[in-house]
Parts: sequence; C-alpha cells; structure tokens
Amino acid sequence: MDWQLLIVSGIKIVGFVFMAVLPLVALAVWAERRVSAAIQDRVGPNRVGPFGLLQPVADGIKFLLKEDFTPNHVRKGYYWLAPALVMVPALLTAAVIPFGSSIFGEPLVIADLDVGPLFVFAIASLTVYGIVLAGWASNSKYPFLGGVRSTSQMISYEISLGLSIVPLLMIYGELNLSRIVQDQAQNGWALLPLWGEGLSFKGFVLWIPVIISFIIFTTSMFAETNRLPFDLPECETELVAGYHTEYSSMKFALFFLGEYAAMIIGSGLAVTLFLGGWSLPFGWLSPESADAHVTWWQALIHIHVFFGKVIAFVLFFIVVRWTLPRFRYDQLMKLGWVFFFEIALANVVLTALLLMWFS
Repeated sequence: MDWQLLIVSGIKIVGFVFMAVLPLVALAVWAERRVSAAIQDRVGPNRVGPFGLLQPVADGIKFLLKEDFTPNHVRKGYYWLAPALVMVPALLTAAVIPFGSSIFGEPLVIADLDVGPLFVFAIASLTVYGIVLAGWASNSKYPFLGGVRSTSQMISYEISLGLSIVPLLMIYGELNLSRIVQDQAQNGWALLPLWGEGLSFKGFVLWIPVIISFIIFTTSMFAETNRLPFDLPECETELVAGYHTEYSSMKFALFFLGEYAAMIIGSGLAVTLFLGGWSLPFGWLSPESADAHVTWWQALIHIHVFFGKVIAFVLFFIVVRWTLPRFRYDQLMKLGWVFFFEIALANVVLTALLLMWFS
C-alpha cells in the first residue's frame, strides 16, 4: 500500500470536503436567509452571533437534539437509507473538482481522473434513487408524488445537462478537468476568451456554442438540484414538503445538506468548465503548464479565487430562487424535452461543423 498517496489523499479530503464544502453549506444556508430577507424587505437571522452568522450552528444543534421520530407506517429500512443516498453522492462528486493549481508539487484535486465530467454525472445521477426511496418508503401520498416528480424531472434534465458540456469537451479535446482549467488559464476562460488563443477568430466563433452550452448547463443544474423555479418535487403549496414530508431531525437535515452540497458542487463544476476554475483573468499568476512549479502563496491565491467564484455562483442560485416564480409541471417538462434537448443536440452539431471548418 502506498502510504504517502493515502496520507496526501486524506489531507485533500479533509481540507476540501470537511473544511471547505461543508462549511460552505452552512454559509449558503445563512446567505439564503439573509438575501431572501433583503429581497423581501425583512431582517433575517440577526440574533445568533454577529449578523446572525452562527444561526446555521444553532440550527445544526437543534437538528441533533430533536427526537429522531420514525412513523410506524413507513418502510423502515428504505426510509433510513434514503437520506444517505441523497447526501453521499453530492460529496463524492467533489473528488474530481480541481480546487487549486498545485502546492509543493501536489495537484489540488482529490482524484485527478481523465473522465472527470463523466464521473460527476454518473455519481450525481444516484441522488434520484434517494429521493425516490424517500417518497416510496414514506407510504404517504404527498412524498410519493414528490418522488415521482423528481424522477421524471431529473431524468429529463440529465440528458440536456450532459449534452450541454459536449461542445466544450470537443473544443478542448479533453475530459480531464485539471487540464481544461490549465488550458483556460493560458487561452482565456470559456465564457471570457480575452487572452491567448481566445482572441483569435476561431476563439470568437467558438464562443457562440459555449454561450449556448452555459445557458443550458446552468438552467439544467437548477432543475437537477431541485432549486426554484424547478422545485416541483418539494413545492410547499401543493405537496406539503414533497418527498421529505415524513422526515424530521437529522434525517431531514441530511436532505437539506444534500441539496446545498449539490448546489455548491454544481457551482464548482460550472466554474471549472466555463469560468476558468482557479485561474485569474489574463493568465495572471498562472503556471505555464500543469507540471510547472507554483509557489505556496500562488497556490493559496488560486484556492481563494476558486472559492470566490463558487460563492458568487451560489449567490446567483439564491437570487434566482427569490426572484422567479415556480414553473407549472407541464412547462418544466416542455422546456426540458421540447427546447433544451433539441437545442443542446443542435449545439453539438454546430460545434462539430465549426471545428471541422477550422481544422
């Protein structure tokens, strides 16, 4: 057994997942409540700690101390399994997200796979099993309807989500997320090709399918994470609380944490693919290649840049939730199957034609 690899991987897991992603979940919950309060001209949490920053801690303690009640009518084994199936995949997908360049010669990604996006989609698709199990195991009509809605919604938008990044992978000719970020650092971000080869005529023309991909990817990400205006599986006005109606205490908290963790990892993937990941604009402080030496202070700047972009994207998620009304279910299905699927497919063909033209 390679103990050095084991120790380094353990440090990365603790540093990224437990010291960054999970605290970001708590921060996102606090930001959601403060931003929604500002939009609705309310105060929001302001008593627990300065500016209410310790409110997520108080909520966590409350969840831990609440009675873990299991109704008699539920299918107990599946009822207990469902929350874990929602939370675990969201954290597993963090393994392939590069959260920095490198430090002391070690790449800042837990698993530097050559099939990064495929791994993310494969693992993230397991979340639907947790939601379906929660709805079915609750033996109640509202959770069941929420689970059925979530199944059809996530299957519908997974297709357009996967197709939306195909043009990007064709342009970079790469499935390794670290190398995609390195390419963007040298030749302009996918959404901001203002330096390197991005300034060429080819870069300008290929920017068109990238914009289309970004719109489809971002909208599909909202649907995949059950965020408004796509929160039909748990909409309070129709289904009480949807698939987690019968849950309380830490089981409910796992659903809650899973949703926000998925939102943060989805934001991290969007930042990695479209906004240059950890890189600064115009290639500032970026290494010349993936193997080039990076000083420790440059590595820290790259880490902060990545998380700064992720936080900005999470704030975008929050603002959209408290700005747009919820779709009707037929509108949600129509958008996924009649519009996004066809547009994403046409975008793949467009990108292939453009690349063939430039070859």
